[in-house]
Amino acid sequence: MTAQHETITIELAGLAATRRLARRLARMAKPGDVLALSGDLGAGKTEFARAFIRTLTDADEDVPSPTFTLVQTYAGKSGEIWHFDLYRLTNPDEALELGIEDAFHDAISLIEWPERLGPHLPRGRLGIHLAVTKGRNHRSAVLTPHADWTERLRDCGHG
Repeated sequence: MTAQHETITIELAGLAATRRLARRLARMAKPGDVLALSGDLGAGKTEFARAFIRTLTDADEDVPSPTFTLVQTYAGKSGEIWHFDLYRLTNPDEALELGIEDAFHDAISLIEWPERLGPHLPRGRLGIHLAVTKGRNHRSAVLTPHADWTERLRDCGHG
């Protein structure tokens, strides 16, 4: 089995569990990491991103959804964090105008709607697909690690 095909499914009973997962992954993240958050509207992508960003900045950090601005940046404890919401992109090349390539190299990148990046989505990402399962408050997270994310998740007890 290759790292690109290995997945980990985690059941999340409520938003608190989604936040706990985000905090755990935030503590593992480092500059140059890309976390690709996919899932339907209302699946918890922005809530995940808020908890992730607050873990690396300040618990009271204002973390608005970047739906209209497309990107928000934050000064994290170990480097910059870029939070992208690419829902409104109509062409993958539009992401290049946001400086996304710089973020991929120098920052931690959280990307909502990563499928909008097409060929620009980095190979070494951690894919996180959130889905509502048993009612409004229950979700599942399917983690698809690439590159060294496979080892990092194994080391922390996932996988």
